[in-house]
This record gives sequence, structure tokens and C-alpha cells, in this order.
Amino acid sequence: MMRNRICGMALAVLTIFGPVHGKAETLTDALIAAYENSNLLEQNRAVLRAADEDVAVAVSALRPVVSYAVNWGSSWTKRTAGAMSSDFHALNLSVSLSAEMVLFDFGRSKIGIDLARESVLATRQALVAVEQQVLLAAVQAYVEVRLRQEIVALRQSNVRLIGEELRAAQDRFDVGEITRTDVSIAEAALAAARSGLAAAEGDLMVARESYKAATGHYPGRLAPLPASPAIGRNADEARAVALRSHPAILQAQHQVAIADAQVALADANMKPTIGIGLSVGNSSIDSSAVGGDSASLTTQLGLTMSQTLYAGGRLSALYRKAVAQGAAARAGLHQTVVTVEQGVGNAWAALAVHSASIEASRQQIVAAQEAFEGVRQEAALGARTTLDVLNAEQDLLDARAARLQAEAGRTVTVYQILSAMGLLTVEHLGLGIPTYDPNAYYDAVKTAPATSSRGRKLDRILERAGRQ
Repeated sequence: MMRNRICGMALAVLTIFGPVHGKAETLTDALIAAYENSNLLEQNRAVLRAADEDVAVAVSALRPVVSYAVNWGSSWTKRTAGAMSSDFHALNLSVSLSAEMVLFDFGRSKIGIDLARESVLATRQALVAVEQQVLLAAVQAYVEVRLRQEIVALRQSNVRLIGEELRAAQDRFDVGEITRTDVSIAEAALAAARSGLAAAEGDLMVARESYKAATGHYPGRLAPLPASPAIGRNADEARAVALRSHPAILQAQHQVAIADAQVALADANMKPTIGIGLSVGNSSIDSSAVGGDSASLTTQLGLTMSQTLYAGGRLSALYRKAVAQGAAARAGLHQTVVTVEQGVGNAWAALAVHSASIEASRQQIVAAQEAFEGVRQEAALGARTTLDVLNAEQDLLDARAARLQAEAGRTVTVYQILSAMGLLTVEHLGLGIPTYDPNAYYDAVKTAPATSSRGRKLDRILERAGRQ
């Protein structure tokens, strides 16, 4: 029985903490794995590439549009004059090639390009925000697994200590020093400790699943947490950095620029468009009628000027709508600044709370340890009951658990402050891995290339993006 229990405990330790040999997985390893395996990041990179193509679409509006048309037909005609009738059959073929180009549109095309570029920049900031979200989830998962492992170890130690108290109580009962009530109290406490251990092991299993979701794999043996990254001296410094670098603020700024471009575009849509058109057409008729075949070649070149004079108030309504959306974008920017500043302040307040909790729990552990040892010695002399010893043991357990939770909370809060500052990125953390380059695809498509000489380059970029 004892051998089976020892084997079971060894298996539990190996399952929870991983093998004792080999390299331990560090927080940096977890962050790298999260960055490289994130489906959310891959999704938003594809969204960014789609936004890049909007620039190419806008650029194409400045270029000529060349098209062709081919028409083929066959006709039969039957003519009757008195008692005589005759049949005629003709084959009609026409080919036309046309080219059209906008010469002047009061800046509509250029505004469209500027609007698309601002959308790309806004989408890039959204991608940075997702990167921060992915990395923060990895930090939280790593810290949570370590915390739950330590809680499990604490609960295991608690079960062992209460088991010793139960055996001691049983020995004292056997010699008549205490009553059966004391033994029952110890038995109840041991059952409660085992229940707490089972709950802690369940929490660890949940934490392991969260770790897998965040990084793409289950945790092995985790290394101790590294030193906390620098976050500045106070909340005011952090706020100043956040106002310059937080992706939500930068995205909102680009959204204001987009709204301004929409206003300019709505105004330009009320003005005329001047264009040039060229068409070349060839038609031929192969007829069985008298006169035989015929063919003609037609060439046309001309300027066009068009403008909507009245559209039932639609264009004016679109202009007013764009102005209102611009006001909304500016208000959104101001609110984003407020939200980011609040997030920084909240994170710094949480950091202060966790730091104070760590110090308080440290003092609590020292006092609880002394109290437990004293109560246990007094119980051995008959001056304390078994319940007193168990209560002192529970106080010590609670103090140690509080210390672990406060330390875990402080670590996560430091990275939350980095995220609130807009600095929780692979580049700022110096993880030393290749990162996704948003300029690579944009530079390849911003001039709206046809799928010819640059097709292979685009394929290579897309393949590399898929690997990242």
C-alpha cells in the first residue's frame, strides 16, 4: 500500500512539473511560441494584406482601362417577289479595342490613394494591438501554470503535515492523552486538505489548457520567472509613453485622417470628370448576296466631360455624412486617449496593491510560521489541542498561498503596464526572432503591378508570410 502511494506521488510530480532533466522552458520560449503559432496573428496579417491591395486598387484609377469586344453573328433572309423567292445568308464579325483614361477628376483619385494608405496604417496598428494581446495571454498562461504548480506543491505539503498530525493525534489517543474528538478533528482536516489538493490539481489542469491555447503546446518544466522588464519610474512616465506609442491611439489618429479624406472625397464627387477615350473597331460581312464580302475599319478619339447635376440630394447627404463621421472619429480619438490613460493608471494601482500584498504576506508568513511551531510545541506538552495546531497550520498555508498569488499578480501586472504603454511587442522585448514585416507585401503591391514579372516575388512574399 505504501509503495503504491509513493509511486503515485512520484507520477503526480512528474506529470505536474515535467521531467527533472533537460532544459526548462522559459518565459521567453513561451512568448516566442505564442508569436509563431498564433492563428489570431495570422488572421490579422491577412487582413492587413487585403488592406494593402486597396492601395493598388486606388492607384489603378489613375491608369488607362483597356478592353476589347468581339461579336460574331449569322443571319438568314428570305425574299419573295411574285412566284420567285431567294435566300440570303450573311456572317457578321466585328472586333473592337478601346482605351479610356481619366485626365482630371479634381483630386478624387489621389484622395482615394491617400485614404487607402491611411487605412493600411490603421490596420497595421490593429495588428500591433493583436500582437500585444497574444503576448500578454502567453505571459498570463505561463505565470498561471507556475502559480498552480506551486499551489499544488503547497497543498501536497499540507496533506503530509496534517497526515503527521493525524498520526500524532492517534498516538496520543492510544495512550489516553486526548479524546477521540481530537482524532476526528484531524481526520476531517486531512479530508479537507485532500479535497483542496484535488481542487488545486484541477486548477493546474485548466491552466495547462490555457497555456496550450496561448502557445500551441502543453507546458513542460517551466523555469523561474525572469527579472521584470523596465516600465518607468511612475504612472506619469508610463502615460507619456502610451500617448506616443499605444496602437489604439495611433490607430485612432489614422482613422481621423481617413475621415478627413472621406470629407474631401465627398466634396470632389460633386465636381466634373474629364477623360479621354480611344476605340478602334473592325467589322466584316461575308454574304452570299450580290456584291460579295465587305469590311470596314473605324477609329474614334475623343474627350469626355461628365458631372452629376442633380441626384435628389444624395451627394449633399453623403458630404454631410462624411463631416459627421469626421466629428465622430475625433471624439473617438479623444476617448481612446482617456481609456489608454485610465488603463495605465489602473495597472500602476494594481502594481502597488500587489507589491504591498507581497510585503504583507511575507510578514504574515514569518508570524504564522512562528505561531505554528509554538502551538505545535505547546500541543506536545498538552497546553494546546489538535484543533489549535490545525488552525495554525491553515493560517500558515493561507499566508504562503497569498504570497504566491501576490507575486504572480505582480508579474502579470508589470506586463499589463507594458501593454498599456504600447510596448508589449516582440521587438521591444528583444525576443531575438524574425518578425512579420508589413512593408514587404505593401511594397510589392503598392504600385498595382500586373501578375506578370512581379508574380513570383508576390508568391515568395506570401509563402514567407504563411510561415511566419
